Amino acid sequence: MEINVLIDKEFKKQVKSIRLKSLARQIQTAEKVSTKSEMTLVITGDDKIHALNLKYLEEDRPTDVLSFPMGEQLNTAPAFVSSPDGKLHLGDIIISYPTAARQAEEHNHSVDREITILLIHGILHLLSYDHDIPERKRAMNMREEAILRSIEEQGL
Repeated sequence: MEINVLIDKEFKKQVKSIRLKSLARQIQTAEKVSTKSEMTLVITGDDKIHALNLKYLEEDRPTDVLSFPMGEQLNTAPAFVSSPDGKLHLGDIIISYPTAARQAEEHNHSVDREITILLIHGILHLLSYDHDIPERKRAMNMREEAILRSIEEQGL
């Protein structure tokens, strides 16, 4: 599994790339994602995630996490171009560190735990999970909780 992690300079001291890669691998393994997969994770600030949220989702506010699936793993459309390297390109996840920090404080847990929760949520979106209707929301919430429990049991 190839996991590309990009962290804005201002958050490099707060977030460890190696931990994020390990978490992403564990989440993908829990979901039985091919080892020949690739994704990108970006840790950024509220201004950048706000701009992306407005541009792509027409939501004029910052948010905690955005997921941009590539589409080739979805049943909705075939890939535009087959990957020459044979990898399944899952897509991109963007997490706002400041929003994660605020939410962690609200929930009385660490920022690391909040980022783990957001990463699980984002990867499940890349894998076609959604929370648009009650049944799908329940299924997604159950997977999120199970994966988080497994990660916490392993001490990551």
